[in-house]
Amino acid sequence: MRERNSLNRVILIGHLVKKPEIRYLAESGRPVARFQVATNEQLYYPDTKKSVERTEYHRIVAWGKLAEFCEKSLDQGRQILVEGKLRWRSWEDRDGNRRNSTEVEAINVVLLGKRTAGQPEQQADTGYSDAASTEEFPDLSEPAEDFPGNEPGSHNEDDVPF
Repeated sequence: MRERNSLNRVILIGHLVKKPEIRYLAESGRPVARFQVATNEQLYYPDTKKSVERTEYHRIVAWGKLAEFCEKSLDQGRQILVEGKLRWRSWEDRDGNRRNSTEVEAINVVLLGKRTAGQPEQQADTGYSDAASTEEFPDLSEPAEDFPGNEPGSHNEDDVPF
């Protein structure tokens, strides 16, 4: 039997490694921004009673208006929250070698932390979500009307299958 229930969701809170690079696709002119987020974790070794900080670097790609928001609002070192999904892709480099990459396709980017001296005042521009503007990510805040069991008052905790 084919498994229908699965989830591909990533949430990262980290610091921007450097300002996003934005390009526009040749055929459509659609913007795409690429950047990296660094996350840190403390590892404690009880046998030596020492802590070590480990940093992971995550490749992020943003499309459309979200890409433009990232280019305009993100600066090196800024703490951000990125919500998205993992994407794996494969391509050939200039020498004909096969290359693979795993990256996070951003759906939502939120600015966190305090502004530094060089950052301009931003009113309500603290985050941007591309989810509402694409058909690929429908609005899941309201239940689908045509889905069985979504009629008002039809939910019961005894109906949960686990």
